[in-house]
Amino acid sequence: MKYQESRAFTGLATKGEGIVQMRVLVTNDDGIFSDGLIALTRALARIAEVVVVAPDRERSATGHAITVLRPLRVEPVRLPDLDVRAWAVDGTPSDCVKLAIEALLDERPDVLISGINRGPNLGTDVLYSGTVSAAVEGMILGVDSAAISVAAFENPNYEAAANFAVEITRGIAERGLPPLTILNINVPSAEREEIAGIAITRLGTRKYKDVFDRRVDPRGRTYYWLAGDVVETDQGDDVDSVAIRNRMISVTPICFNLTTEEHLRELSSWGLGAGGPKPGRP
Repeated sequence: MKYQESRAFTGLATKGEGIVQMRVLVTNDDGIFSDGLIALTRALARIAEVVVVAPDRERSATGHAITVLRPLRVEPVRLPDLDVRAWAVDGTPSDCVKLAIEALLDERPDVLISGINRGPNLGTDVLYSGTVSAAVEGMILGVDSAAISVAAFENPNYEAAANFAVEITRGIAERGLPPLTILNINVPSAEREEIAGIAITRLGTRKYKDVFDRRVDPRGRTYYWLAGDVVETDQGDDVDSVAIRNRMISVTPICFNLTTEEHLRELSSWGLGAGGPKPGRP
């Protein structure tokens, strides 16, 4: 499919000669008015029709949680200096994606981009990330999806990440992604000329020390605050965290087929079921 690029939202282009305007769904876990989402939306609006459906407040580290025990509230909002359709949802990032694709949008998006997250999503931290989980939900619903984060919490520079999001969105739209696969992208918080390059990487392992900070409240009751410092143990140029340390953009394809095929064969030899060994007995 060929796509028409546009510097302003004008709706779908005429489908003459097979050319249409690309549709991109944007979401995040930092909240709909976060600086990262605004930067991402502004950049993508140069090349596509962008629709934003994102949480009404920060929902970091919610993982792939969805809301099932209460109704979801959705409000149309206007983003600063942006002519795009946008809805704020009082739910999780995964809620936002499900609502967008299955209820709010008249047309399915061609690509979903989740971000730009404030702070990196590296290694096993992707399991906790609402940003990455939103991209996974898009993948589950049949939309090619990517998550993008800037690797800084203090005074993050979103410009390079926003520009790279445009490049990767074009690539996804033209080439597609393999089944059950998303892209997890981390970009150094730096000017473009300070970035050393692009590395195609695998997930590393994120470990922390002093994970819980034990405190006492004014009433003498003990409570714990999740904290901790990252212990950098990953080695090798093909690891996402190493790429970031080397001031490179990390692009990691993640496959979410969680079945281990070799264990399927091993379990079949256990003789489970009628006449087989019982759990806990020789």
